[in-house]
Amino acid sequence: MADPIADRPHMPGYGTLPADEGGGLLPWSWAVEKLTASHDYWVTTVDADGAPASSPVWGVWLDDRVWFSCGRRSRKARNLERDGRVTVTNDSAPEPVLVEGRVDRITDRAAIERFAAASNAKYEQVYDPDFYDPEVNGTYAVTPVRVIALKDAEFEGSPTRWRF
Repeated sequence: MADPIADRPHMPGYGTLPADEGGGLLPWSWAVEKLTASHDYWVTTVDADGAPASSPVWGVWLDDRVWFSCGRRSRKARNLERDGRVTVTNDSAPEPVLVEGRVDRITDRAAIERFAAASNAKYEQVYDPDFYDPEVNGTYAVTPVRVIALKDAEFEGSPTRWRF
């Protein structure tokens, strides 16, 4: 995937500097590094009444998407089946990366095997790909539409938005 287009997000009242001042925009590679290194992710879905619902998950950055799994009968899975809009964040408040995108439920065996291998390597677990049986445990991949990130230590000059 080619690097997405970067610009400064509109943050009125926060004192952010123009993109050509104060450190400039963060490189896409920085966001990918943070997403890859995140131990946990927070997934926010949309309830039937439009309310947000957030929960932590284990997951991986794989094939330019955030992948995770959850029980097919969970609130998160029910929300995702009804409305594929989702926000996923890394686990670092001082260096947040927020991925806004659309989710796909993965049922392809080869893709699930790649996810299982990546997840097992990351978490030093041994879950057989059958654990991710699409009828029991949904495997999901979030394709970014927009990503926003910043460094707290460089708050005025680092906020960056990428559009895909």
